[in-house]
Amino acid sequence: MSVSIFELFKIGIGPSSSHTVGPMRAARQFVAEAEQAAILAKTHSIKIDLYGSLALTGKGHGTDIAIMVGLQGEAPDSVDPDKVPFIVAEIRNSEQMKLLGKYAVPFDEEQDITFHYQETLVHHPNGMSFTLLDASKQVLKQHVYYSIGGGFVADEASFKTDQLVQDKHKVKYPFKTAQALLDHCKTQNQSIAEIMLENEKAWRSEQEIKAGLLYIWQVMKDCIERGTREEGILPGGLKVKRRAADLKKKLLAKEAQADAIKDEMNWINLYALAVNEENAAGGRVVTAPTNGAAGIIPAVLNYYLHFIKNANEEGVVKFLLTAGAMGILFKEGASISAAEMGCQGEVGVACSMAAAGLCAALGGTPAQVENAAEIGIEHHLGLTCDPIAGLVQIPCIERNTMGSVQAINSAKLALMGDGEHFVSLDQAIAAMRQTGLDMKDKYRETSQGGLAITVNQPAC
Repeated sequence: MSVSIFELFKIGIGPSSSHTVGPMRAARQFVAEAEQAAILAKTHSIKIDLYGSLALTGKGHGTDIAIMVGLQGEAPDSVDPDKVPFIVAEIRNSEQMKLLGKYAVPFDEEQDITFHYQETLVHHPNGMSFTLLDASKQVLKQHVYYSIGGGFVADEASFKTDQLVQDKHKVKYPFKTAQALLDHCKTQNQSIAEIMLENEKAWRSEQEIKAGLLYIWQVMKDCIERGTREEGILPGGLKVKRRAADLKKKLLAKEAQADAIKDEMNWINLYALAVNEENAAGGRVVTAPTNGAAGIIPAVLNYYLHFIKNANEEGVVKFLLTAGAMGILFKEGASISAAEMGCQGEVGVACSMAAAGLCAALGGTPAQVENAAEIGIEHHLGLTCDPIAGLVQIPCIERNTMGSVQAINSAKLALMGDGEHFVSLDQAIAAMRQTGLDMKDKYRETSQGGLAITVNQPAC
């Protein structure tokens, strides 16, 4: 089993990789397989059951909407976010679902999507089941899927074989620990980015890899730019005002004054706010490694390009390859699902990835990069996931600004040292995993604890 960097950095839509991107992919996969088996033409109805965190915060995260859109045949990386409301409105108004856009069946959203608030499936908190029935209510096809974080989808068979990501490509330098990765770097006298580049060649050419990573960066950059233009109130009922556009106006006005000094900190805040406001609005984002933490890597990369002398596209590629390596380590050693780990598994991991990427782009050694990643996660251990009203807005949006600033500081601290440090990245990842397992369910993306219950909420 191998994980490509392009599986970590997936293009999708907001507001959540585990609750929106993953369920949309699962829904589309289910009906596509049914069509291949010549089942859709016999289908008279479809039932969807959501469990655990997908039920508890599914409404706020748009899980029901994502599944309806996926069943219609849309994919998160290609669907136009602006068309999603119209697709859903057509389903609701017609009370009809066109499976894969071709096979019309009656669909009553209230009756056909069931939220099992008190039940969790055995393998993962983000469980969902799809069932196709014929005219006599006989089951034609049924399948259980799990959205395991970052838009990754697994099924029952995946857990039985312990291969949650089904990919049989063999990479040149396999690793599951930071120490194994560092050993490859030492033996081959290569950087982490160079090791990752060689591994990615198991899927595509070097030219395709670099072009693909630069395209990923372009999507991130477009998200920042759109986020700094859009104004208004975010959907969902909390009436959270978008701030990025106003902040940009203030920064530009301030810097237009004579002898003005560029406000580095607030530009970083701006970049992260812009991305996560776009995510909360259901816009196009890159899972990095998740939607809830999607603003950190773009913010730090934009900081690199705008504030570091001689920054260039080569540095962008090095940054993303290195950050991707760290993401793989967390996915192998723990999880990037907030429903399993709390927000340490999202914002904490993204901070660690961005810290490592920036350190590498600034010329850090493999040991310094590993140190930067360790600093980034160490100071997020225990971070809970407690979104108010189940929406990826408070505290999620501001939390990305905090993670971005900490990532930059982590890289700078590591670069001031020689790579020697007391706690290894592997030890920090193990601590994160144990902390996540020890964390009560109410602090793991269920909106049953923390800010989610201590703050008075309007009716959503």
